[in-house]
Amino acid sequence: MAYEQTTNHYPIKTVVVLVQENRSFDHMLGWMKSLNPEINGVTGSESNPLSTSNPNSNRIHFGDRSGQVEPDPGHSFAAIFEQVYGQPWTATSSSSWAENLEPAMEGFAEQAESVEKGMSEVVMNGFRPELVPVYKELVMEFAVCDRWFASIPTLTQPNRLYVHSATSYGATENDNKMMVEGYPQKTIFESMEEGGFSFGIYYQYPPSTLFYRSLRKLKYIDNFHQFDLDFKRHCKEGKLPNYCCRRTKVFRDKTQFLGMMIIRHTISLKAKNL
Repeated sequence: MAYEQTTNHYPIKTVVVLVQENRSFDHMLGWMKSLNPEINGVTGSESNPLSTSNPNSNRIHFGDRSGQVEPDPGHSFAAIFEQVYGQPWTATSSSSWAENLEPAMEGFAEQAESVEKGMSEVVMNGFRPELVPVYKELVMEFAVCDRWFASIPTLTQPNRLYVHSATSYGATENDNKMMVEGYPQKTIFESMEEGGFSFGIYYQYPPSTLFYRSLRKLKYIDNFHQFDLDFKRHCKEGKLPNYCCRRTKVFRDKTQFLGMMIIRHTISLKAKNL
């Protein structure tokens, strides 16, 4: 299905949302501060102790030698609590207790070491701008959101749910049962439809937007498109819908390289066909 764009008097005809893999701001763009001092990035003076309970602990300073990150650093709700507060998470940890703690951001190195010995050196590094040239050019030409926080400090799917519905419906973990049953909340896709605007979901693998129960309705089947077959053609024909979601899945050991290629490809296709 191709779309006739609803533009009315709005100057923006199409919004393309790229949903990629989980990365922190400092990891991907922190060193862009060297290009623009106004960016709230990193300088190399930032550090974490290997032990938050030992005042004499060795400290790991943030570097610019980032490469592949394997295995994944901890990013569960409990792991992020430990990274932010520098305190161990227990089943009795409560919000009232956390309110009395300072979020000193001192626990990243220690938590990484609990995942795998030596991993503190991996997580305490970011990419030099020249190693991520597509992002570098975008940073130099466009706006950068340098207060880049997760919607919820936890795993992938609750944050994916926030992207299109502004809520995880209470989920703080990847809930397989709910993902199978489908989450019931309203999404931006239905809001676009109600406002008279078109939307399309371009995917390379089974789309995670199907975790929303409402998008499983038969009436939306023509809103789903295989990226490789339809996105380029819709760009060329000027028939992209008003709101496009492009969800890609890339292998973790190639994430940053393929991520840059995906962004470059998407922007070049759209720009050529304006």
